[in-house]
Amino acid sequence: MKKAFLQAVNSFRQSLPMMIGLLMLINFLEPFFRKYYSRIFSGNYFIDPLIGAAAGSISFGIPVTSYVVGGELLNQGVSLVAVAAFILAWTTVGVAMLPLESSFLGKKFAVTRNVVNFIFSLVIAVLTVVTLKFFQ
Repeated sequence: MKKAFLQAVNSFRQSLPMMIGLLMLINFLEPFFRKYYSRIFSGNYFIDPLIGAAAGSISFGIPVTSYVVGGELLNQGVSLVAVAAFILAWTTVGVAMLPLESSFLGKKFAVTRNVVNFIFSLVIAVLTVVTLKFFQ
């Protein structure tokens, strides 16, 4: 048990500089991307979720702040399906974190996890909007 704990601490200590660097880069670039989100959505029910999921995959955020970002995008006229896809991809797909994730979990697993989460962000976004329309 002690050996496993020491290995975990050592692994965390080795990955900490890479994690800090990636998070600083993401936090630095996020404000530049955020102001263009409302301009790139066309209002198309099929293309907007793709754009939203792609934008969410490239940028990276934590779930707590996604509610604020999602509300702002809705206030700027972005469709609900695009916002849902964006938030789902933003919190579950991490293109920027892929090198770090690959180094710890393996490249095949990291890529597969990100691809599956991207696809599910599209499916869940569409199902969310369809479900809301059904109950209204």
